[in-house]
Amino acid sequence: MNNLLEIENLHAGVENKEILKGVNLTIKPGEIHVIMGPNGSGKTTTANVILNNPEYKKTNGKIIFDGDDITNTSTDEIARKGVFMSFQLPEEVPGVSVTNFLKYAKNKITGQPIKIFAFKKELQKYMEELNMNPKNMERSLNVGFSGGEKKKNEIIQMLVLNPKLAILDETDSGLDVDAIRVVSKGIEMFKNNQNGVLIITHNTKILHSLKVDYVHIFVDGKIVKTGSQELAKEIEENGYSEYKK
Repeated sequence: MNNLLEIENLHAGVENKEILKGVNLTIKPGEIHVIMGPNGSGKTTTANVILNNPEYKKTNGKIIFDGDDITNTSTDEIARKGVFMSFQLPEEVPGVSVTNFLKYAKNKITGQPIKIFAFKKELQKYMEELNMNPKNMERSLNVGFSGGEKKKNEIIQMLVLNPKLAILDETDSGLDVDAIRVVSKGIEMFKNNQNGVLIITHNTKILHSLKVDYVHIFVDGKIVKTGSQELAKEIEENGYSEYKK
């Protein structure tokens, strides 16, 4: 079985500051990986560099996705290949309903016309399973949404777009226990033997409701330790001080 994502000796930064200092990471289909680490360790930078955000400059290494070298591929093409990323602070888009935004995004990724009746039925199914208010689908994207509603909306986007790799950046940030359970349920609904999930977080709250395959500790721009879910429990008890030496 081919690897879904391979990151090899990745170095990158912004302006003249090096942030990533030799990241190596492999994700196989069917796996959920978690990157944990203190603030400023390079977790979010890794996600942005995978998507080739032009604000960040790669100075070494390469990124292979589903057998293709995407190191220098444009962000929109990487999305079409099947990489999805949720954001710490989802954007508000006045005047564009959640339904229309999702319909447009799915059309751009699949290149296929969207059958609106089937599409709305799919949306309704996901919202019912995640106990979300169906009226939110007709509201402007994230406008007036609570933090929890915005994060749940990102999970709906992931389910609708059905990428090969979902990168969830601080999806659990600021959520209460019930909202975290909803997000975890959405990840379980998404996960199958052909896709993968990369969760980026600085705490362990989401792991209380979700079984993951690997936990990677990120410190000073690189992965310093990899382990099972037990590693996250160790971090919860002892923090990151052991790895900052």
